[in-house]
Amino acid sequence: MGRVGLTAERLTRAGAELADEAGFEQVTVSALARRFDVKVASLYSHVKSSQDLRTRIALLALEELADRGADALAGRAGKDALIALADVYRDYARQHPGRYAATRLRLTPEAAAASAGGRHAEMTRAILRGYDLTEPDRTHAVRLLGSVFHGYIDLELAGGFSHSAPDSQESWSRVLDALDALLRNWPAP
Repeated sequence: MGRVGLTAERLTRAGAELADEAGFEQVTVSALARRFDVKVASLYSHVKSSQDLRTRIALLALEELADRGADALAGRAGKDALIALADVYRDYARQHPGRYAATRLRLTPEAAAASAGGRHAEMTRAILRGYDLTEPDRTHAVRLLGSVFHGYIDLELAGGFSHSAPDSQESWSRVLDALDALLRNWPAP
């Protein structure tokens, strides 16, 4: 029997903390067992494998991020909504780099269906209601925003902008201004 007090939820949260401290790629059942000072076998009644643990962390992170995004978008539209959601992603990545990395994990179809991934797409689509886009351009714009937000954040987290001027905050603001201008003036096919 596993140590009293260990649950899948507790292990997931501890794994998320470990991801933020050491990096998402360092999260394993063995590393978590060391953290709790228990034998690896005692964790297998709560998580199936290291991949299962990583998936659980990804689901947790996607949910946390969706909750923050929904709160930030409340009452906002257009450019204000665009900036609010972009800043939520960036701030979350800075506060929780391991969890943010977990949101990029490729999920099985079953896990993806159970995840908050759909909420993220809906929030992005909600932003786009403030712009005059119809399908398929709305879908193209969802993909553009995801690519820009996550690409910029990944580069920034990797230190890609730390050694040159202007600072990355100024560039981030200009990128969001440019995205707003593009969305207001979406090119015809």
